[in-house]
Amino acid sequence: MLALADPTEHVGYRGAMPSQLATIAIDAIEPKLVADFWCAVLGWQVVEVDTGIISIAPQDRTLPSIDVIAVPEGKTVKNRLHFDLRADGVSTAEELERLLDLGAQRTDVGQGPDVSWVVLADPEGNEFCLLSRSVQDVEQDETVPE
Repeated sequence: MLALADPTEHVGYRGAMPSQLATIAIDAIEPKLVADFWCAVLGWQVVEVDTGIISIAPQDRTLPSIDVIAVPEGKTVKNRLHFDLRADGVSTAEELERLLDLGAQRTDVGQGPDVSWVVLADPEGNEFCLLSRSVQDVEQDETVPE
């Protein structure tokens, strides 16, 4: 088993974690298509456009943001990192329908028929999952005493 280092033993430790997740990068042949998709999915907005990079974030610009970066080659293998989404304020079935209407496609990454989530892909094939329990389901489970 991998033993993780204790951050408090690091020479420069001053009581706060020195790193935070700032940006998630997504490669895309058509950055605008992918950025627009994720803005619609997450209710985010484009916050910066630079040569070959479109940055999107929540309206309050909290971190992390997403940079969609132009690349010349298409996606060829399953992502090693992906997003897991939960429905918020609607049922998971309603959120699945909305995601499909926005351009998501169901995809098979070998998940099998008995999983409790749905594997989808954005317009350029980047996989992500819609979990079976909504935000409200999870919050309700956390408030129920055992």
